[in-house]
Amino acid sequence: MRISLRALVAILLLTAAAQAQGPSIPKPPDAPKHPVTDEYQGVKVTDDYRWLENWDDPATKQWSAAENVRTREYLDHLPARPAIKEQIRQLISASSASYYGLQFRGGTLFAMKYQPPQQQPTLVALHSPDDPASAKTIFDPNAASSKGSTAVDFYVASLDGKYVAAALSENGSEDSNGRIFEVATGKELPDIVPRVNFATAGGSIAWKADSSDFYYTRYPQGNERPPEDADFYQQVYFHTLGGDPRQDTYVIGKEFPRIAEIQLRTSDDGRWLVAAVANGDGGQFAHYLMNSSGHWTQVTHFEDGIVSAKVGADDALYLLSRKNAARGQILRLPLAHLDLSEAKVVVPQSSGSGSDETSRASIDNFVPTSGHLYVIDIIGGPSRVRLFDTQGHALSAPSLPPISAIGQVVSIGGGDALFYTSTYLDPPAWYRVDAASGKFTRTALFETSPVKFDDAEVVRDFAVSKDGTRVPVNIVRRKGIKLDAGNPALLYGYGGYGINEKPFFLGAFARTWLDQGGVYVAADLRGGGEYGEEWHRAGNLTHKQNVFDDFIGCAQYLIEHKYTSPAHLAIMGGSNGGLLMGAAFTQRPDLFRAVVSFVGIYDMLRVELDPNGAFNVTEFGTVKDSEQFKALYAYSPYHHVKDGTAYPAILLPTGENDHRVNPMQSRKMTARLQAASSSDHPILLRTTSSAGHGMGTALDEEIEQNADVFSFLFDQLGIQYVPMANSK
Repeated sequence: MRISLRALVAILLLTAAAQAQGPSIPKPPDAPKHPVTDEYQGVKVTDDYRWLENWDDPATKQWSAAENVRTREYLDHLPARPAIKEQIRQLISASSASYYGLQFRGGTLFAMKYQPPQQQPTLVALHSPDDPASAKTIFDPNAASSKGSTAVDFYVASLDGKYVAAALSENGSEDSNGRIFEVATGKELPDIVPRVNFATAGGSIAWKADSSDFYYTRYPQGNERPPEDADFYQQVYFHTLGGDPRQDTYVIGKEFPRIAEIQLRTSDDGRWLVAAVANGDGGQFAHYLMNSSGHWTQVTHFEDGIVSAKVGADDALYLLSRKNAARGQILRLPLAHLDLSEAKVVVPQSSGSGSDETSRASIDNFVPTSGHLYVIDIIGGPSRVRLFDTQGHALSAPSLPPISAIGQVVSIGGGDALFYTSTYLDPPAWYRVDAASGKFTRTALFETSPVKFDDAEVVRDFAVSKDGTRVPVNIVRRKGIKLDAGNPALLYGYGGYGINEKPFFLGAFARTWLDQGGVYVAADLRGGGEYGEEWHRAGNLTHKQNVFDDFIGCAQYLIEHKYTSPAHLAIMGGSNGGLLMGAAFTQRPDLFRAVVSFVGIYDMLRVELDPNGAFNVTEFGTVKDSEQFKALYAYSPYHHVKDGTAYPAILLPTGENDHRVNPMQSRKMTARLQAASSSDHPILLRTTSSAGHGMGTALDEEIEQNADVFSFLFDQLGIQYVPMANSK
């Protein structure tokens, strides 16, 4: 269920505009009530639509298909939709290639390259970030599937750059097999390692130094576990190239929790293997270190508050600690003495005092390189870069544009690094940092966009939540906009898992709203990690209501400052952000006119029964705990839909192959809302058979979804189409 704003807008790639006064909407298909009553902590709860949870029931499939027919009847007859779809396609085609997921191995730079209008990104190798023309395709999913059904979920290059292991899945399922490619020829080796990745615990691969074998995450095979445990109990196994995967050997993991999520990383010299083990999705980690002789040492435990561990080039382990340091501090521990109590603080946490927001900076990421330590801070959303030597002495560091973010950081040898930098209004680029001077230079891996924002600005301000907490809002608007309460506004939120919502280029997505006189607003809510672990903990488990209060406070801020009014306000979120949407419109249905809620969670009493839902117990809580049940039931959107309430227009897109959030969540919520709403606003369910949670979705499907989403929003907000003013 972990999906960020960056990932969400990767789904919502580009947009155009639309036209008011849509067609009439057919009545929803019949959804008979078949009550089922459960008892939780002495409380009896009746569920009228339990039958919609069973996808194997022909009645459920028939009902879902009828909902899709109804949704298409409405969307396909919106007059502006064909123009929207065409403009989306044109804008995508006019955009430059983008590069992400960089790795530097054996003097070669590897990347995922997305070149519109291809269906899927390709895996490539480059000579340098200043020579994109040298990009050589290693694996092209578009050649593997003309429909774009094959996707690369992740890849790992061997330390010498000779091979690449890639996890490939179909139709957005994230159910991946490991495949091996020879970089020099692009030839695929016969090795196929089954199920190295799934949506529950993810997956990982780490090569040995000589590129002859690799370690990988393995889910239960055959009859090793009961069927209900097939997506749990992830362990680490070892595979030799050319060997039979059925003969692969166990390495570590039998003692890990059922909901363990393992990430593997080999040190740059190949002498050490780090296994980071997450206890579900709540932010607890344990770290294990294996030396070259195969001996494992558990360096940290879940209760130690260490959230990241990386081997440096100076025979030391660097650790990001949040124990007694909620905004993070960096520890250094010599590899020769792996006793956590002996670790020394080299970068302390920020002071946390003073009126300057930088005093609340939280360490988001760090990268140890040869003689240097890069530290990336997040300050309520935007980023800051600091540079130290390995003993924690501050060095000259690059300065970033205002309200900007650092994404990935890649060490490229000699202490130098590549940084992915973005803002809301400027296309992103990869920059090289010269460690000796701190000089920040743009490489040739920069993106271009067909839209410009010369007339726009980003205003960062603060809304006030119910309990008085100041919540950052990032407002993208045209310069000189009239604050007359009549502007269409789109408010986005997430607030969960300690995920940081950072500035990133919105492109045509925001340009369209500006050209309609609107504003786009991204809120940095509690539950995220924008101010460190305290900010996260203030919005998870029994404190989840704070996230919803924050979001409602942001909506009220926009209304009070006359950016918009309830009649012109739309909200959008996905996954955990879909839960946010459900809580927002059930608690304040009067506050919003239109809602788009992607792959959302709505029945909080049943979510933990799904495989991935079990991993989220450490973030959301469980009905088995009395206090956590009270909190879950108090806000569970499905259980707070009230008959006779005038709900806003709501579109609920979901994917049939979603293994993170069960599509039944959207089915049940749709049926309940359609039965309860007293308004004439549409409640629409959109189920895609060729997609899952959003990752790995083919471009054609993304374009179709974009056209649907924005046709819906503009129709419901009564916006007439105006051509984009700042596109070339």
